Order: sequence, then C-alpha cells, then structure tokens
Amino acid sequence: MENLSDWIGRQESVRDTIGATPVKALNATLDHPAMAVVPGTPLPPLWHWLYFLPLHRQSEIGADGHARRGGFLPPVPLPRRMWAGNQFEFRSPVRVGDDVERTSTITNVTQKEGRTGQLVFVKVRHELRCNGAPDPAIVEFHDIVYREAKQASDVEPLPVAAPTGAPWQLEIVPDDVLLFRYSALTFNGHRIHYDRKYVTEVEGYPGLIVHGPLIATLLMDQIRRHLPSADVASFSFKAVRPTFDLHPFRVNGAPQADGKTVKLWAQDHEGWLTMDAVATLR
Repeated sequence: MENLSDWIGRQESVRDTIGATPVKALNATLDHPAMAVVPGTPLPPLWHWLYFLPLHRQSEIGADGHARRGGFLPPVPLPRRMWAGNQFEFRSPVRVGDDVERTSTITNVTQKEGRTGQLVFVKVRHELRCNGAPDPAIVEFHDIVYREAKQASDVEPLPVAAPTGAPWQLEIVPDDVLLFRYSALTFNGHRIHYDRKYVTEVEGYPGLIVHGPLIATLLMDQIRRHLPSADVASFSFKAVRPTFDLHPFRVNGAPQADGKTVKLWAQDHEGWLTMDAVATLR
C-alpha cells in the first residue's frame, strides 16, 4: 500500500479502429430498431467504451475475472473493485472507420478509511485522438475504487431517495441476458456481473451487479431517445449505490430550464438513488 503513489504518472497507449458491428450490437442490446451504420457514422456518447477492450491472456486473469493486479493499474491489495464514476468532455465526433489512439494516464491514487475499512481510489485520464489529430476528440476521467472484503459487521451508508416526477422515465429489467450481452460487448470478465455463486458467496452481494457503465449508457440513451438531435458537450456520473439483477430499476431524465443541462439519475425498485448524473448540451 505504501508504494501505490509510485503509479501516478504512468501511461499507456492503445490503438483501435472504430468498426460497425459493435455499434449495431449495442444498438440492439439497448432495444432500438436496427440502424444504418456506415463509415462516417458518429458514435453516440459513451459508445467508445465498445473499443480498446482489455485483451488479457487467459493465464493473466485473476480470481475475480479481471486481469491480475499490477501492470498499468497499481497492484492494490484489496479484493473488491468497483467503477465509481466518470467525467467526460466530448470535443469532436468519433466516427465509424476512424483509427483512434487512446492515451491513458494515472493522475491520482488516494487512500482513505471508510465505514467498511480501507479504500483506495484511482483516477485515470483517457484521451482519444482520431486519425493522428493533435487534439483529443474525447477526454475522460475514470474513477475506480478498491474496497476490503465484505464483513457481516459492515455498516452500509444510508440510502438517498431519488428525485420524483421525472418527465423521462424508462424501466429496465436487468436479466441475465442483458448483463451477459453487455459483458460480452465490452469483453468484461468481472465475475460480479454473471457468476451468481461468486458474487454472493465470495464478495457478499445479494445478486448479480448491473454494470455501472451500462447504467450510465442507459442514462445517456435517454437523451438519444428524447432529444435525438442534441449535441452533448460533457457528461459526468457518480455511482451512489449498487444495482442488482433481483428487481427492475428505472432510468430518469429531466431537462433543465436553461435548455443546456439535463439531469439524469437511476433508481432501484425501492426508489433509492443508485446513480446521479448530469449532461450539458452545446
């Protein structure tokens, strides 16, 4: 734990070509009608997550389904890893057919003491550049939290009630097929999303965990459904509470009076806030 700050400033770069098939596959997974995807089609916001996939060899995978600790990310010696939130700037489009380089930099590693013991927060900055352009098309900050193993004596934080009266509402049934398809699309081997025995007996959760990025994508998809011509300039979200596959959940949106801001949030079947987000439009 003492040496984790040594990873601050570490960088890696990967390249990918924006293909059409992942776009069509996520479009179907989100239950939209088939869309025409040709070279030059712009990616909807957040759909760049379909690329730069973690192609670790099978022998490099750890017990939780992720790659073993170390390498680019610091080797945090805590067993539970969660996607805590993101902040994005969408500066120019990323299009089907583009050759894109993603440069990732670890900008901070912070250790804290929480209700359930030690916590380690890792912040990574990603910059995506298309076709050799000097300026990034997307700048993304990714927040990862590592936690100690769940104990019976853990005191969970008090839940927060979600806002009510959203003009945009959509109920999502997080069945095994939806979780599998999203895991497959993002090549995400984390067992908390598909291995019920592991997630309940090893990590101590009551059910399969719905991917944070999937919920964020569903929130952003509310803008696509209700404001299809909107141009999103920025987006940020924070995971507030895990969402499990045991009950339907709801994604909500509320355009604000300024015409530029859209508040977005997800809530569980009991009405507790699970993800809080905001988008700004150009």
